[in-house]
This record gives sequence, C-alpha cells and structure tokens, in this order.
Amino acid sequence: MVKEIQLRITLKEEEISNILALKSALKLDIDKEDITGVKVLRKSIDARKPKIIFNYKVAVYIREALPKTSEYQFDYKDVSNSKPIHIIGFGPAGMYAALRCIELGFKPVVLERGKNVQDRRRDLKAINQDHIVNENSNYCFGEGGAGTYSDGKLYTRSLKRGDVRRIFENLVFHGATDQILVDAHPHIGTNKLPKVVQNIRETILKYGGEIYFETRVTDFTLKNGAITTIQLNNTEEMPVAKVILATGHSARDIFYLLHKKHIALEAKSFAMGVRVEHPQHIIDSIQYHCSGERHELLPAASYSLVQQVNNRGVYSFCMCPGGFIVPAATANGEVVVNGMSPSKRNNLYANSGIVVEIDVAKDLPKYEQFGALKGLEYQKNLEKLAFTSGGRSQTAPAQRLTDFVEGKLSSNLNNSSYQPGLKAAPLHSLLPKLIGSRLRKGFQTFGQKMKGYYTEEANIVGVESRTSSPVCIPRNERLAHPEISNLYPCGEGGGYAGGIVSAAMDGERCAEAATGNL
Repeated sequence: MVKEIQLRITLKEEEISNILALKSALKLDIDKEDITGVKVLRKSIDARKPKIIFNYKVAVYIREALPKTSEYQFDYKDVSNSKPIHIIGFGPAGMYAALRCIELGFKPVVLERGKNVQDRRRDLKAINQDHIVNENSNYCFGEGGAGTYSDGKLYTRSLKRGDVRRIFENLVFHGATDQILVDAHPHIGTNKLPKVVQNIRETILKYGGEIYFETRVTDFTLKNGAITTIQLNNTEEMPVAKVILATGHSARDIFYLLHKKHIALEAKSFAMGVRVEHPQHIIDSIQYHCSGERHELLPAASYSLVQQVNNRGVYSFCMCPGGFIVPAATANGEVVVNGMSPSKRNNLYANSGIVVEIDVAKDLPKYEQFGALKGLEYQKNLEKLAFTSGGRSQTAPAQRLTDFVEGKLSSNLNNSSYQPGLKAAPLHSLLPKLIGSRLRKGFQTFGQKMKGYYTEEANIVGVESRTSSPVCIPRNERLAHPEISNLYPCGEGGGYAGGIVSAAMDGERCAEAATGNL
C-alpha cells in the first residue's frame, strides 16, 4: 500500500535523521515498522514566520518496496540513416528538440554558432578578465545556451505547455541530481550544468544525430514558401527539409536576416532594468528572521518581489542567492549583466534583476521607424549607454541603492561579485525615465515589504536587458511560420518561452510538429 500525505517539520525536527518515517507513522496511526520506505515528492520552506517549517509531500510505502526505476523511460534509437531535421541553436529548446527527434525516429542535425561547453570557458574568461567579447561564444551563445553558465534555474509557471516532470526526469537521466524532482524551486547550478549538457550532446551523437559547433547560419534561400537551403558561415550551402529555429533571445542577426527578407516578425513586450546585489547575510536575516548566520540546514535565502508602479510591473527576475553577477554582452560596445549561482549557492552575495515592463505598443513612440524591431533597437541603445557610462569596457555602471533612489552619484561603491569591475555612474539620470523613475519607486516599496532590503550596503548594476526576446517570430497552429511552411520558430528566441524548462518543452513540441507527430 502507498499513501501520499503532507508533513510539516520544524527546523529542530529536520535535524533528526529518520524524522519523515516517524512523523508519517504518527500521522497515519500505524507502527513505524510497517513503513518500508518514504519517498519525498515535494519539499519547500515556509519562512513567513520566525518558526521556520519544512513542508513535505511524501509517498509512504506500507509493507511494500519502493520502486527502483523512474516511471519515465527515454526510448532512444539509432537514427543515423533517418530523415534529417535541422535545428539551429543548441540551447534548452534545441537540445530537447534534438532528443525528441531521436525518440520519434528522425535524425537531428544541430547547427550551433558557439563552442562546446568546455571551450566556451576560455571565452568567458576573456570577457571577465580582458573585457573581450567573442560575438559567437559568450554567456549567451554556445552549447547549452544562456542557461549553462547562468545558474540552471528550473522553476517554471508554464505547467500547461507540456510535461514538466518529463523535462526534469530527462535532466536526471543525463546526470542532474534527483533533488530537482523534489525541490519547490529547483536549480542545478552553473558548476554542474555543463556536465549535464555534455551528456545530452553525447546521447545525441551516440544515436546518430549530428552536431556542428562554430557553425553560424548566415543566410537561407526560399522557394515556394519554404526554405530550401541554409548558408553556413557565409560560405557552405546545406539543403534542408524542415528547420527548427531555436537561436535564443539574443541572436539579433537572425531577427535582422528575417526582417531583411521581409518575413513577418512582431514587436513583443519585454522588461529591462538593473541588477541589485546585497550581501547574502542581509537577505538571510530578512527571510529567516535571524540576526546572525542562518541555520546550516537552510539554503541561502532568495526572494520574489513585484509591484505595480504607474501602470507598469516592476519585479525581481532571475534571483540568484549566493551567486555572482556576470557580463552577458554578445557584442563589443555593449554592457549587459546577468546572474548565476553555483550548486551550493555559497557565495557571499545575493543578486537579482529588478526590471520594468516595457509595453512596445505604448512606450516606444520614438522607435516606430524600426517596426517589429523597435524593442530590439531600444534594448541596444540602453546597452550602449551602459558601455559608455561604464568606461567603454565591460566595467559596468553602478550606484549604491540608496543613492540611486535619492538621486545622487555614489562617492564609492560596495564590494561586488562582478569580476570586470564597477564604475560609479549616475544611473538615476542615465536610465530612461520610463525605467528609472519606476525603479526608484519600486525599490522604496520593496524596502517596506522586506525590512532591511533598502540599504546603502546594496549596489545596483546596469543594465539587465536580456530578460526575454523583444521580437516574436509568429507561428500558426502547426507551430510553423505562417509564411514559411517548413520553419518552426522555437523557444525564447521565437518568443514562446521564458526559461530553461519552458524552452525545453517548446523544443519537444516543435520537434513533434516538424516530424508530423504534434
């Protein structure tokens, strides 16, 4: 017999090794000896009150053995000689599209402009230490996409778009910790995700798929409303039958290419702002109601904040407890910041994007000349502004949080995890009023919601601009572009996902559509 129950465990009880079996026996009013196993299905922390509670959902096995295998099985088969599906981009959408193609008996041919996860490291080092941006290999481009070196957060609200559990189980199948199946806000960690990505690559190659790194799609030919060939690195031509476009939110050259060929695109609302960084102990003290160090059983505390300011949402994005701020530019001449955390989330700082919704239909009248690319051009201008105000390198413009709100230049800055360095700049006057004024009011409100959050010990760093794509590549009910019958816009770059899990689910759906199995 198996019974699913909810348990509430105090912090002191959590220290007891067999507490789940003991509490389960008590709640079910049975002898502890009758319990043959307890499987944790879900775990979360309730820290709203000083008495912290661990909430568990568990399956209690009563005189019955725990299953040894997952209910999810991944049936990969040799597709070496099968029909090819070309996939442009090897981030979460592209990876899961390739895996799903193999399951369905088709051969994925992956074209990735960047390098593999190991070789990407040298280019990331060059950004951090030498301020040199490789426009094809950076924090956004390369094997695994932007998520590989940006924490690997797996929390999603896109529960109706596909089987979230299947995505998680596949990650575990490829080497991720099974803790992601349990945690309410799971993440893998930037130090562990590259190995998982490498394992996915090896699965694709083992079963007959092909993956080409440092292979950038630079053009394509159309005939009778379909793509017939794609051009690689401005030279080689490759014939294609079906194309899944999974290039991510920062592949601006793809947007420009489609626009140049008069292929339908749509401007899409998105969000921009800054990244705020606190010492982690401040966030811990606020969230866990403690004055000293947090209890060893508690993870580095996170937060989620949202506020309406002048009819626009101001909210936290990609919060990284115990993490680092990283340079996420994809071209020289721009500064973009993002965040990441290692698996243990044990760095001294907590950082989060704090961004403002941009309504492209109302907020960008000066950019109407750019049509569907108006949000992209607005995004680019802000990134160039950050570059010049930061000193024309990957040094980022920054300000103490309190100085930003009070409208004065910081005479000095707090220490930071951002390796290229910070330069004091008047972000309160540099940021467009649309963003800056709302951020200033938003931070004041957040300080009221979280006592201690509004502090001079925090820096804000600019700019957080790559929250999502400012362009949508439309598609019909078959998930194909309405004008190009064999092109399947996919994931974040198409405007259909907002993170690793939703992109992975969309990749699977596009693979099913491209193979006729939707």
